[in-house]
Amino acid sequence: MMAAACETSRPVAIHIENLCRHYRMGESLIRAVDGVSLEVQAGDFVALLGASGSGKSSLLNLVAGLDRPTSGSVVVQGRNLAELSREQLAKHRLHTVGMVFQSFNLVPSMNLLENVELPLRFAEVDRGQREGLVKKALDRVGLGARIRHRPTELSGGEQQRASLARALINQPQILLADEPTGNLDSRTGTEIMNFIREFNQSLGMTVVMVTHERALAERYAKRMIFLADGKLADDQPNHAPPIPGGEGVSYGGRP
Repeated sequence: MMAAACETSRPVAIHIENLCRHYRMGESLIRAVDGVSLEVQAGDFVALLGASGSGKSSLLNLVAGLDRPTSGSVVVQGRNLAELSREQLAKHRLHTVGMVFQSFNLVPSMNLLENVELPLRFAEVDRGQREGLVKKALDRVGLGARIRHRPTELSGGEQQRASLARALINQPQILLADEPTGNLDSRTGTEIMNFIREFNQSLGMTVVMVTHERALAERYAKRMIFLADGKLADDQPNHAPPIPGGEGVSYGGRP
């Protein structure tokens, strides 16, 4: 049965039906995602919650087109990812979804201009336009003055802001965030989450965030989806009041 059916006329950004991702590890069959069905509406902010090994990141990777399902379907912005070629999946990751990871994934040998410019190069954006677009993106996350710095010269929070700028440089419709505050202290984590909420609210960008911290989900997400052993355990709107200033919120990173 489809979980959390649409209650408004907003279009569906992500439609997942009976989705499975199974793989073998030795003699064991690992059911990383096991018969999940759900929909995410355009402009929603959804948190995927669950313990380690519950299937959160596996589900996010399927939506990103980084992995292919064993069975079932994942349709993103009207396109069934299981039917796309490798080249089409690369374009999906380049234009439809932007991705932010716990480990930042910046190239150490490149400065911020070069790191954030990479998606524009892959998208074959004219070279004369790229630097202006990168500067605008870095200004938006408060890093305009650090454009020539390399990742090793930045704090963890600055690196995550740079990864946000890179994720958004091609103006994707969906932001996928896998434990985006996991390597950050609570103050810096709040700063990053406020940026993500701003993009959701001001740009209408759909956000799907993996976290194991319920307090974080309750402060920012509009909807909380709970996974356990690869299955959908619960799907509920978030009615918890926001926590002013993030006091008392743990982000799973440094204290």
